[in-house]
Amino acid sequence: MARAPAGIGILGYDDVNALDVTGPAEVFANAADLAEWGEAGLPAPNTGSSGRPYRVVPLGVKAGPFTSESGLTFTPAHSLAADDVPDLDTLIIAGGKGLREPVTNAAVAGWLAGNAHRFRRVASVCTGIYGLAASGLMDGRRVTTHWRHAADLARRFPRLNVCADALFLKDGDFYTAAGVTAGIDLALSLVEEDHGPALALATARELVVFVKRPGGQAQFSEPLRFQSRAADRFADLSAWMLGNLDRDLSVEELATRVNLSPRQFRRRFTAALGRPPADYVADLRLGEACRRLVQPGVSVETLAAAIGFRSADAFRRAFRQRYGVSPSQYQAHFSPAGSS
Repeated sequence: MARAPAGIGILGYDDVNALDVTGPAEVFANAADLAEWGEAGLPAPNTGSSGRPYRVVPLGVKAGPFTSESGLTFTPAHSLAADDVPDLDTLIIAGGKGLREPVTNAAVAGWLAGNAHRFRRVASVCTGIYGLAASGLMDGRRVTTHWRHAADLARRFPRLNVCADALFLKDGDFYTAAGVTAGIDLALSLVEEDHGPALALATARELVVFVKRPGGQAQFSEPLRFQSRAADRFADLSAWMLGNLDRDLSVEELATRVNLSPRQFRRRFTAALGRPPADYVADLRLGEACRRLVQPGVSVETLAAAIGFRSADAFRRAFRQRYGVSPSQYQAHFSPAGSS
């Protein structure tokens, strides 16, 4: 017997960030379409599957339409003001400057305090955490938000453990995301949590999202983060590393390039990037692997050597550990041949 689709409630209000609403909504809607069509390796409808696994339910703080920061107007199916929000599987609180307005914040926080238990999981996108934080439900939990608001969030809500640099985090039944496109990353991770990596990757491909990024990944891309934080001595190093991934990128070799001792290089690099050089090199190599795997005619064995892995098996292990799928599975979902 087919199960009813899991309801995904997305809460908005006047001056919400439109992409914080539409990004997750499109992930779940597209995942539902793909599952219903029998794609991503799932059984086709009427063959024992549950058909559409999700239904998106727009929610509002007030009754009637609300308008986003960018001027888009949304019409919710239910509202907190009307007290008609049904029991749903997942609640997502979108971010936006409207939620930092005291009246709206108090309405959301008060309602969450009394109703969050009705949902299997509760998530916030970007500054949606301000509503969750004010409810008291996140005290003592690890949370993230957009980097621009992290310090303010930590100051206003000192009981939170604010991790300013993560894309998204899970703590118990609560999830928080950095905002804007990170809301898409979070939604994809929830699809994967529910139905596995095949449907999550197929959904990412349908949305033309380059790669499903893991939650612990930094909010900035690695080269951008490097360039924004590195001292002048390191300014050209990241570009050189990207062009020479097949070479020896050990601490000793990199230190020589910038005229530092290995010990000095390791200390200064970690201080600038917040991570050891070896972790940064691994991220560059795996990011480049994702870019090359979608090109025609690329074999895993040849790619492994071209980006500096000592063997194809070592590359496969590192790739699966990072992305949850093998290079071949990723290639099948994202390459032009896989999209035909």
